[in-house]
Amino acid sequence: MTPLDLKEKFIARDLSWLMFNERVLEEAADTSNPLLERVKFLAIFTSNLDEFYMVRLAGLKRLIDSGYNHKDKFGYFPEEIFAEVKKQADVVTKKFYEIYQNKVKKDLEKNKIHFKSYENLTPESEKEVRKYFESTLFPIITPMAVDQGHPFPILPSKTIAFAVNVLREGKPHLAIIPIPKNVPRFMRLPSESGEANFILIEEILRFNLKNFFRGYKLQEHTLFRVMRDSELYVAEEFTDDLLVAIEEEVKNRMRAKVVHLEIEKSCASEFLDILCQGLDFPKEEVVSIGSTLDLTCLFELIRWADNPVLSYREYKPAKIEYENIFERISQGDFLVHLPFQSFYPTIDLIKTAAQDPNVLAIKMTLYRTNEDSAIVKALIEAAENKKQVTVLVEIKARFDEEKNIQWAKELEDAGCHVIYGIANIKIHSKMTLIVRKEEERIRRYVHLSTGNYNEKTARVYTDIGYFTANDDFARDISDVFNVITGYSLPSPWKRIVSSPYDMRKYFLDLIDREIENQKRFKNGFIRIKMNSLEDVTIIEKLYEASNAGVKIKLVIRGICCLIPGVVGLSENIEVKSIVGRFLEHTRIMIFNNNGSPRVFMSSADWMSRNFDSRIELLFEIYKDDMRDHLQYIHDMCWKDNLKSRFLTVDRKYVRQKDSEDKFNFQERMISYYGKLF
Repeated sequence: MTPLDLKEKFIARDLSWLMFNERVLEEAADTSNPLLERVKFLAIFTSNLDEFYMVRLAGLKRLIDSGYNHKDKFGYFPEEIFAEVKKQADVVTKKFYEIYQNKVKKDLEKNKIHFKSYENLTPESEKEVRKYFESTLFPIITPMAVDQGHPFPILPSKTIAFAVNVLREGKPHLAIIPIPKNVPRFMRLPSESGEANFILIEEILRFNLKNFFRGYKLQEHTLFRVMRDSELYVAEEFTDDLLVAIEEEVKNRMRAKVVHLEIEKSCASEFLDILCQGLDFPKEEVVSIGSTLDLTCLFELIRWADNPVLSYREYKPAKIEYENIFERISQGDFLVHLPFQSFYPTIDLIKTAAQDPNVLAIKMTLYRTNEDSAIVKALIEAAENKKQVTVLVEIKARFDEEKNIQWAKELEDAGCHVIYGIANIKIHSKMTLIVRKEEERIRRYVHLSTGNYNEKTARVYTDIGYFTANDDFARDISDVFNVITGYSLPSPWKRIVSSPYDMRKYFLDLIDREIENQKRFKNGFIRIKMNSLEDVTIIEKLYEASNAGVKIKLVIRGICCLIPGVVGLSENIEVKSIVGRFLEHTRIMIFNNNGSPRVFMSSADWMSRNFDSRIELLFEIYKDDMRDHLQYIHDMCWKDNLKSRFLTVDRKYVRQKDSEDKFNFQERMISYYGKLF
């Protein structure tokens, strides 16, 4: 058989990501979802796409500008994949606005949730709007002239602004009016009972633009939105202080190259030329929008138009009953499956450790956390209580750099020993180690997780936390912290495998073992659940396993560069993606092992960055009940036929055919762990 070209063997990473975001968009169009949840999916889609432009598209532009002209691992030259990505992004953006305008917005109106234009305001609403403009908007907005003495203003990424052309004595003048980010994007209007009426801030400003230019004639105006390259560029190995270097780069983001420009469709071509020149952006790449720019504002609408009837049925995460968290862990290892079970045991572990006089030390990694974090407060309290507190704050977590820097400084001021990350590597593993004195001995308690220590995302991401006081685990995690915080080479570990050291090889060996078992016993079987599958070496090994007859079932929510069902390549591989009420984030790996399954959890997806440039942890589950439960979770995922889609051999994600036995994995988990109320 003729060897397949790379493009025939793999789906390019960025194209696969766009396919994932399109699945998010399909949930907004799905009328079986409550209306405000569909609105939320629209906002998530927009937020996702923004980050894609600022990171992935920006990276392709940098490659092209540098003159780099080599194929990537998926067989594409930079200009080739950029053109394909831009084309597909434009297609899905058009689909997004069709769903918003023709479906979701109309359904909102049917449910008495209206977006008003200035011309359609009632006298009472107009009075309130005028008052808001005069008291709040007008004082805080500063028009910026563009002329010989005033260069085109530096607009931070994701800024929406008016470009206004005004005349005085027949001479044109250009001015820019940014939409303020420190006020809500919507103003709620006086409404009758049962109604919710809103007006966008830009509509208020559009009607009142003349107030900013007294003595000038308003000629034409348009709204536009810019996005800039948001990757940080730090020569980490050469910097003396990583914190200072990251802080400086974050400040430089607002001056980075514009990588995406949206503008109102009504904008005249000549006016657009002026804007493109001012922003140094190619006119042929501008995206014209015939609707509202930046619909991430729909997150605000959901909060303001709160209506339980239009949202998912509320549920209460199941509690794990215990009197003392250390006693509970001592009784035996246990799992917490978020958000179906409460995040409280994780918070309680840190809070109790902070106050317990027998606790001597706390060591923890923080990749992303939330505002007003109870965990961060507990760490500060622990330091104030004279405990040894070491916190690894990953200040390179994209778009959380400023927040993480602030956390790092607050923790350091409280007396914590703070590590700001490691040059050229991100600390992505989620781990906590508590050192406690008990009956004249030292005992260590460990928490490991597939997700972040974030109370907010713990309510909307599916993740699994693992609690243990196993001595082998404790020694391994202690050693991991020593490797990260000091000068120490990794010891031979008993319970964990890590990257960037040996995780990829470990997985390759596990797959090889299934290939061997298939040859000997005809029972090779691999079941995986994770967020992304992109590493070419792993994919090639999965193809090899498939050709050997190993059955492979993959539940991959997002990026999947593997193509299932290809004759002579992947006939024994099936791929599903679940996009539903919660963001699927758990990472579970199951290898049949000749009928004695080995079950693992990990902080890592199968992506090159996770294997090569991040500190990640993989750990095996040995208790029979926990191992069975993780297999049950994967089985229930595979059974889902309402929120899952199969990836086909022709690279399309298709819903399963209608079945009388309708099954929603996430709803099943809610009822499995607790009760709706």
